[in-house]
Amino acid sequence: MRNELEIHLSALKRQGVIKTWHDRRIGAGKDLDNEIDSNLEDADIILLLISPYFIASDYCYDVEMKRAMERHKVGQARVIPVILDPCDWQQTPFGKLRATPTDGRPVSKFPNRHDAFLSITKDIRAAAEKINMGRIYEAVEFKEIKVNKASTTINHNIRETPRSSNLRIKKDFTDIEKSRYISESFDYIVNFIDNSLNELEARAVGIETEFRRIDANHFTAKIYKRGNLVSECKVWISFESSSRGNIKYASSSSMHDNSYNELLRVEEDGYNLGLKPFIYSQANYGDKELLSKEGGAELFWSILIQPLQ
Repeated sequence: MRNELEIHLSALKRQGVIKTWHDRRIGAGKDLDNEIDSNLEDADIILLLISPYFIASDYCYDVEMKRAMERHKVGQARVIPVILDPCDWQQTPFGKLRATPTDGRPVSKFPNRHDAFLSITKDIRAAAEKINMGRIYEAVEFKEIKVNKASTTINHNIRETPRSSNLRIKKDFTDIEKSRYISESFDYIVNFIDNSLNELEARAVGIETEFRRIDANHFTAKIYKRGNLVSECKVWISFESSSRGNIKYASSSSMHDNSYNELLRVEEDGYNLGLKPFIYSQANYGDKELLSKEGGAELFWSILIQPLQ
């Protein structure tokens, strides 16, 4: 969800309204605590990405959040809680702050998550523009620049034309758009699993991994613990007539292409394309919710790493 949020903030970054930072940008060899502390002290806006895991994390809750709230209280920074998943956040120290999306509705509860991230983006834009405008006023006052009052007069007789905000209409997606979405999703999953294996091996003692790209439409992944195979998978794009264009997952690297344990098929909700799990959909995601490319990759990764958890 953090990655999805950063994509939605792209317009703000391109316009120079904000610059973003998170701890995954800490380079190899740098001190984690120093980098986090430095950026936390420099930040004008601090987003708390709230989920049960955030509240359960001693470091996030007791260290990062505590310092963020201290800076917020003295006016040095603006803290914005971003509610990702349902949790008991209202009774926390940041529970009295105005949360986003609107009314603190969790992102995961939106039928279309793009709506949630748009609401969050608008709130961040408003906060950033207020901070930037305050700095402009401070600079003008400091330099004693005289402004022609005629050029800054506000016409209070101008009224906004009333209109509905409900203007979204459904879109028809072509076969080529769906085909490209599957190919892009598969390439995303390839990189996601490969990078996750590398990170797992770097972090976990006694863990070794193997990733193999068989061809443009197949790859395998294996996880070893103390030299013994504990989990493996094969992922591929199916070209069989009965399941053409689906991304399949098998819990064995040697399984034949006509057998699988899970698959993702491309579907549309009338507004966007997304991935629909076939087996785990009702138990974990609901009938109507579509996954993003990252959501599909996370689903496959959760199956792969489950034996270690």
